[in-house]
Amino acid sequence: MVWHGLGGAVAVVAIVGRTSLGRAKGIARRCYSAVATGAKAPLHRAVMATETVKFFEPQRDQVFIDMTFGAGGHTRALLEAAPGSTVVALDRDPLAHRLACEMAAQFPGRIVPLLGRFSELPALLRTVEGLDRQRHFDGVLFDFGCSSMQFDEAARGFSISHDGPLDMRMDRDRCPEQLSAAEVLARIQEPDLVRILKVYGEEKQAKKIARAIVNARFTVKRIETTAELANIVAHCLSQGESAGGQGTYDFRQDKLRRPAHVATKTFQALRIFVNNELNEINYGMVLAKHLLRTGGKLVTIAFHSLEDTIVKRHLTGHVVDDVASRVPLQYVSHTLAHETEAMQEMMKPHWKQMHKHVMVPTDEEVADNPRSRSAKLRAAVRLS
Repeated sequence: MVWHGLGGAVAVVAIVGRTSLGRAKGIARRCYSAVATGAKAPLHRAVMATETVKFFEPQRDQVFIDMTFGAGGHTRALLEAAPGSTVVALDRDPLAHRLACEMAAQFPGRIVPLLGRFSELPALLRTVEGLDRQRHFDGVLFDFGCSSMQFDEAARGFSISHDGPLDMRMDRDRCPEQLSAAEVLARIQEPDLVRILKVYGEEKQAKKIARAIVNARFTVKRIETTAELANIVAHCLSQGESAGGQGTYDFRQDKLRRPAHVATKTFQALRIFVNNELNEINYGMVLAKHLLRTGGKLVTIAFHSLEDTIVKRHLTGHVVDDVASRVPLQYVSHTLAHETEAMQEMMKPHWKQMHKHVMVPTDEEVADNPRSRSAKLRAAVRLS
């Protein structure tokens, strides 16, 4: 292993050497000794953990992969529900990886921590002996989006309510070539920014906001903090809202009629772009199909429509060349004819959904953890 200190935080460059599941206990202890700082783990509540365990029905000796470890709430729930089970804990955030290493010391031999994105997983699995890269896992879990510990740390730059550097990189400094949100806004052209805000943020005022951001960049200063970006968006949307254009327009309602800051969609769009989230989600869904054994189960938890749409189209077969189709209804020529067997093979589904409608948190969970209110859970079984 090669460890590098980054401003007091610890990141892993080489995740694990050639190892095996039987030696996971030793890995966990070395991880723990290398990263232990004495700090308590950040407060984070796993969303819909009870429902997740219910769908997986974990058994002894089963192997799961938590594709978004975060603070480990879902992994802990699975391990406690099935003594003897094993979880491969993947996350792209170095802090989450440190927490996975610490939890591995609490569950000797039952957690294999890996640091990387979904697209890096095949290479990471090749470093772990005893794990087949295809059709090996009994369950795959995705909990998309940002974790509470990312939102609550001002220095990460994800939150509107916490002023800090406009960073938004889930990988932190692990990938030096990755641009921060501030660097993106300093370089991007206005038409490209409009498209990002419109597609990734579903922002109806994309042109107006993009123009304000570019004007501010050239006439005032480079946008470097979350407060500066939020103020620019709020100011540009407040123009004309009251006499003299001096009105305040800091909040509006989201799709569920809840108050949300006017810059929320702008922040979402930049975060998705900076981290290439939707492409990673699409690739993760493709991986899940190859990683799960026949009868293996998939559980996904999405927090906005863009994430959930990709998942839904993969589960329902609206996929072309391993990419979630932008148009669910495929148009074909009625003059074409195909053999029945060929058509049946093409249309053969890979997934069977375990519930009729998308699952949402209970009222009790939303009251206890308001950040869970947007969650949508889908569960499916791998058929073939």
